[in-house]
Amino acid sequence: MTGVRSPRPDLVPMTDDHAPAVLDIYRHGIATGDATFETAPPSWARFTATRMPEQRWVALDHAAADRVLGWVACTPVSDRCVYAGVVEHSVYVHPDARGRGIGRLLLHRLIDSTEQAGIWTIQSGVFPENTASLALHHTCGFRTIGVRERLGRHHDRWRDVILIERRSPAIT
Repeated sequence: MTGVRSPRPDLVPMTDDHAPAVLDIYRHGIATGDATFETAPPSWARFTATRMPEQRWVALDHAAADRVLGWVACTPVSDRCVYAGVVEHSVYVHPDARGRGIGRLLLHRLIDSTEQAGIWTIQSGVFPENTASLALHHTCGFRTIGVRERLGRHHDRWRDVILIERRSPAIT
């Protein structure tokens, strides 16, 4: 797959059929050591229980038997009603599909769907070492809010986390 350009992938809602590929892509991200504090993917039941069903998308490569190239999903930041329009998101792209604009397509689809749902803020925390993710998010209209220094220990070392967010200009 590397070096071969496929047609633009389809972005479709994530379903249970995508579970093995989604969790495998998550496993690849975890293995980098710079994508998340998690050390293993959750069960599919836990994954789906903690992410908003209407805000989960996958990118499918139809030229490769509907192979999942990447995914994006949201969780509410709080169950308090005042935070109903604020979500935290994750976006992951399979290592073989990186550099093809898949992350940008997924983030744009997420932005469209959250705005349609009345969500005004999408936020995330990114390790400073994950420069590709930071660049992608800034390209998609996210801004850096600040650095949460020594937020947590990961593989026996303290890690900083850069807080990023995108505020919808369409929702006032």
